[in-house]
Amino acid sequence: MKTNKLKILIVTGIYPPRIGGPAQYAKETREEFVRMGNSVKVLTFRTERYLPTGLRHFWFFIKVLFNLNNADFILALDTFSVGFPAVLAGKIFRNKVIIRTGGDFLWEGYVERTGDLVLFRNFYKTRVDKLNLKEKIIFKLTRWILRNSSAVIFSTKWQKGIFMPAYDLYTEKCHIVENFYGEKLPSFPSPKKDFVAAARPLKWKNADKLKAAFEKAKVVDPDIELDLKGAPYEEFLKKIQNCYAVVVASIGDISPNMILDAIRCNKPFILTKENGITERVRDFALFIDPENIDDIAEKLLYLTGEKNYENLKAKIQAFNFGHSWKEICHEILDIYQKIK
Repeated sequence: MKTNKLKILIVTGIYPPRIGGPAQYAKETREEFVRMGNSVKVLTFRTERYLPTGLRHFWFFIKVLFNLNNADFILALDTFSVGFPAVLAGKIFRNKVIIRTGGDFLWEGYVERTGDLVLFRNFYKTRVDKLNLKEKIIFKLTRWILRNSSAVIFSTKWQKGIFMPAYDLYTEKCHIVENFYGEKLPSFPSPKKDFVAAARPLKWKNADKLKAAFEKAKVVDPDIELDLKGAPYEEFLKKIQNCYAVVVASIGDISPNMILDAIRCNKPFILTKENGITERVRDFALFIDPENIDDIAEKLLYLTGEKNYENLKAKIQAFNFGHSWKEICHEILDIYQKIK
């Protein structure tokens, strides 16, 4: 698609060297948009991350106002933290705002506050009446944000199917741009049976059940190891290239980047069944029930079997679907053209 040079403002809560999906997404889309000849500026949290909710949003809103500079559109990489200031600024100055949802700020916050490990797909059906005042305000503001944005991008049909009825969204406003599926990378055999499962210390990541499952599995196979240590992205990618396998056991993971990187490295993996990429990976994924410690332990032991391991590895090696950053940026620009 050929377009005139555009002025694009990307807003994100995190940006490298900070670690996380939105940080990598912001970096890669910025670089690709620039390669396409566009003018791109990235705004991210700095001092704002130390401010309380409300004040943080107000301060970032001011920053957005001072950096709009006739931007053709704003690309906001979450629904609330930067999405709210971006949509508010866009409404005032009539800028187009495209929101790309990542996780779910409300669900994650509720789980962290209460310790109630409600599955993401069940949250809006069963827990909205249990939200505290702050969460009720976030819920209403998120509805306003999504409904008043120019377009909403989801990375999976799964999340779109959860959000649309929960927030009463218009079908024509909602789009799907799948996550990055990159070219295959070199992969190296691990001298040990180490499972990479690095995760932020958040309750919805389900680390306690995963650790309990590992303890059960180690009774049968003492050689297995669990690696929960994070690292900057490039270093973490090398860790995946050299590990035995990858495991994601969260109670809801929309488009887990760690699994997509495992695929690039041809590493077998264990994945929560509560995810948004099942359609892509069902032929070679080993799915687990994140609420069932015995099931997790059983799948860990299954993957330690040499024949099982090699069978899954061969299937992953045969997987050749790709979705580049260039394709992602073209799809975002296609959406922009439709909302002009």
